[in-house]
Amino acid sequence: MSADTSAPGTTTAPARRRLSRQLLSYTLIGGSGVALDLVVFLLLHNMAGMDEQFANALSTTLGIANNFVLNARFTFERRDRLVVRFLRFYAVGLTGIVLTNLLFLAFTDGLGIDADLIKAASLPLVLALQFVLNRKWSFA
Repeated sequence: MSADTSAPGTTTAPARRRLSRQLLSYTLIGGSGVALDLVVFLLLHNMAGMDEQFANALSTTLGIANNFVLNARFTFERRDRLVVRFLRFYAVGLTGIVLTNLLFLAFTDGLGIDADLIKAASLPLVLALQFVLNRKWSFA
C-alpha cells in the first residue's frame, strides 16, 4: 500500500473509485433494506393485524439490521466492534426518520405539499446524509 502524496484536501483516483463503489453498494443495500422493511410491515400489519406503529418499529429495525450486516460485510468491510458499530448505525438510521419527519412538517403540514412527493424527494437527501454519517462515524 503506497502513501498518498496528493495535496491535502484532494482525492486520488483510487480513493474516488473506492468512494463511488461504496456509495453504489450502500445504495443497493439500502434498497434491499427498504424492500425488506416494506414487505415485513405489510405482512405484520395487513396479514397479522398488528398495530401499525408496532409493525413499523419491527419492520424498520429489521431493515436497519439487514443494512448493517450487509454494509459491514460488503460496503465498508469492517467486522470489529460490531455492537458499537450497530448502535451507531441504528442511531444514523433514526436521523433519517427525524429528517424526513421535519421535511413532512415543513412541506406537507406547512405548505400543503403531498406527503408522497416529500417522501420521494427526501430519499436522496437522507441517503447522502446517512452515507456520510455511516462512513465517517459508524464504520470509521
